[in-house]
Amino acid sequence: MYKTFGLAVLLVALAAPGAALAANTIDASLIPDGTYTVKVEKVSDNKHIEVTMDNGADTVLAAGRDSVDFSKLKVGDSVKLSLIKGNVMVYLDLTTH
Repeated sequence: MYKTFGLAVLLVALAAPGAALAANTIDASLIPDGTYTVKVEKVSDNKHIEVTMDNGADTVLAAGRDSVDFSKLKVGDSVKLSLIKGNVMVYLDLTTH
């Protein structure tokens, strides 16, 4: 019985950090329209990026126009962008390469 209880406690302890990270991820469509400065965490493809917002929340952003191309961004870049309905309409890479 103690062995099973110990295993359950261990599994909960290991799952807690993952749950905390998932709770910090937000749906891009819930972000109010506006201009934001974000940090690039991952460039998924030329139309999608994973970013961390100024408040620490993580989200995946999609290009809102054909002319928006994320292929030149790198992990760690600081980007100023305009969101409308959760889509990036225009962005400026603030990082010098």
